[in-house]
Amino acid sequence: TDEAGLIERLGRPVHIVVGEHENVKVTTAQDMEEAEWRMNSNGKGDTARGSRRVGQGYDVHRLRSGRDLILGGVRIEHPRGLEGHSDADVLTHAIIDALLGAAGLGDIGRQFPDSDPAYKDISSLILLERVGDMLSEQGGAVVNVDAVIVAQSPRLAPYMEGMSNTLSRVMRLPPERISLKATTTEGLGFVGREEGIAAQAVALVDIQDRDGVSGDIH
Repeated sequence: TDEAGLIERLGRPVHIVVGEHENVKVTTAQDMEEAEWRMNSNGKGDTARGSRRVGQGYDVHRLRSGRDLILGGVRIEHPRGLEGHSDADVLTHAIIDALLGAAGLGDIGRQFPDSDPAYKDISSLILLERVGDMLSEQGGAVVNVDAVIVAQSPRLAPYMEGMSNTLSRVMRLPPERISLKATTTEGLGFVGREEGIAAQAVALVDIQDRDGVSGDIH
């Protein structure tokens, strides 16, 4: 270091002391967060309170006339909507599957089967809220969600903020922890032919030990 070089130039002996690799220098707030993570982690994603787990969700629904198009709990202006037993909110379904996957709770079809009339035309936001309750019961807390909607049309940019705010409210998660994106397939495949819309989501979830303090879905 600069200080050691200066001491040597003054003719004083300098010795190397083997330190702890985990004893990181803390200067900024981000450094503090990193230090706290290191203190609570064994380096494998497991922490003193439990573990951090990643879940992935993917969903597709067909477009058809006579249905409202709902994405992220927001009604989108479009001549066709998505076909499904519930409101067919493909974005919310992908997020639900990501959360269920992280918690080891299967998928949306297992938890909310389309053979059950109780879920006929139900808002997917209600299902998302119920998944939040399931996570809480397991000591789970969502860290963040990253999702992408794949649709040839309509243009979704004007609706993204509304989707983020709606999902933030239902999940009790700060909007900056919900990353939403939209893309097309450049006219390729069933999405490019405007036969349907797809969505994919990844979620990071803290799962605490059952004997620890349960975390809420934020």
